[in-house]
Amino acid sequence: MTQLIVDVESGAAAERVAAQIWAEATARRDGSEPRDAAQTLPGVRRRLELDGAALLVARADGVPVGFAIVAPRTSSLEVFYLAVAPRAWGGGVGGVLLAAVDEQAKALGHSSLELWVIADNDRALTVYQRAGWTVTDDVQQTGPGDDATIERRVVRHLPD
Repeated sequence: MTQLIVDVESGAAAERVAAQIWAEATARRDGSEPRDAAQTLPGVRRRLELDGAALLVARADGVPVGFAIVAPRTSSLEVFYLAVAPRAWGGGVGGVLLAAVDEQAKALGHSSLELWVIADNDRALTVYQRAGWTVTDDVQQTGPGDDATIERRVVRHLPD
């Protein structure tokens, strides 16, 4: 049986792990060739520079299979990145990461969580909804012109 553990990690090695998983997961989602992790690393680092940001890394039998980056906002804990390595899709890693995000929020005294997800990312939306998140009607457009992406806001209110 696979042992799945999520820990808060820091440092360059953990950042590179997150960047690699993000590159692999977004490529699989988009049906494209994975970008080099060096291309996704600046985005990971930018979010980790936010006050109070944390990198949660999920490992299955010691091997990294997913991560989340969260940071406190005024009234919530925001999830900026959450990805699972494609080789681990369907194995419950996303749900375990979201449970760890809940625990991180509680530890910081937050009862509300939020994130933005690409509006047509049905796989992610299903994972969030199974974990008790609610898809809102709030949308935003990121990127210019034809490269614009529509994102939908997803929220979770933790029980007392």
